[in-house]
Amino acid sequence: MPNVNRYGGESFRVAAVQASPEYMDREATVEKTCRLVREAADEGAAVVGFPETFIPGYPYWNWVNAPIDGYDWYERYRREAVDVPGPAVDQLASVADETDTTVVVGVTERDPNTVGTLYNTNLVVGHEGDLLGKHRKLVPTHAEKLSWGRGDGSSVRVYETPHGNLGTLACGENTNPLARYALLAQGEQVHVANYPAFHFDQEYDIARATRIRSLAHAFEGKLFNVVSTEYFDDSFFEVCETDRARELLGGENQGYFTAIVGPQGEIRAGPLGDEEGIVYADVSLDETVEPKLMHDVVGQYNRFDVFEFGINRDELRPYAERGRRGAGGDGERERSVDGDGPDRMPGHRPVE
Repeated sequence: MPNVNRYGGESFRVAAVQASPEYMDREATVEKTCRLVREAADEGAAVVGFPETFIPGYPYWNWVNAPIDGYDWYERYRREAVDVPGPAVDQLASVADETDTTVVVGVTERDPNTVGTLYNTNLVVGHEGDLLGKHRKLVPTHAEKLSWGRGDGSSVRVYETPHGNLGTLACGENTNPLARYALLAQGEQVHVANYPAFHFDQEYDIARATRIRSLAHAFEGKLFNVVSTEYFDDSFFEVCETDRARELLGGENQGYFTAIVGPQGEIRAGPLGDEEGIVYADVSLDETVEPKLMHDVVGQYNRFDVFEFGINRDELRPYAERGRRGAGGDGERERSVDGDGPDRMPGHRPVE
């Protein structure tokens, strides 16, 4: 883990995007993402956060249709999902390099080994155009399990950027105190949280919930929280199989909270209302020092002799290989379990 004190007190600008994808169209949404990165960079942004599974969009059909109606939607979703690495990632890396920005964007990722599993994945793309890493949502929420598999502890990482140690969690993960603490314990200074446009006409008020957990993580961790929410577009109604589904999806529950939150739990920019847009805030990591004097939960305001916490870094795989490489092998493992072997992601530079 690097020394967090290596970062100076210079100010930099962060941006949170509230936008709708070109729904269920990977290539068009990648192009829109690149356009929005350039727009944010033109406004001086150094870090840009995008909504959950922005590419190619969120699987709203799981919530409003019967599960048996989901087969065709899943097949279409898989066709438009993202390979990591792959051409879509290359485009995102190119625009990050071009604009000198760090970009965090949600995608639905295809499993390279099977056709029946997708992942809710946040990509962390560095300012020099390298893929710093990817985080797969640990547990899909409720109906999301019909589309996505589970992530693992190998991706609960904090990454070095020119503007601080950056971590990310998707949607409901930001409610999980252990997942959030895992990032704080690795020196997280900038957090990116992302959400769908959750307009469903039911009891759960996602805008209120997102506000609570966004302020809580910034306050507890004494960090900056970049919060991005997908904008609801009428094209989403395409998923509705019944009038009841349209009624549910088009509820009056406005699920938007796109904002920048500071280390005292204060809202520095936003939230945006019923509109597409980008919110910006100028921040400095020096602002995190004084609040840490009061409550440094990964330092002097904790008791590590009383509480013990750990992370299982094993990457979940459908099989494990043991033994030698063929008859004359040299005893090396065919595949690594810690991400440092032949299948390690190119450009993957986690904070150790």
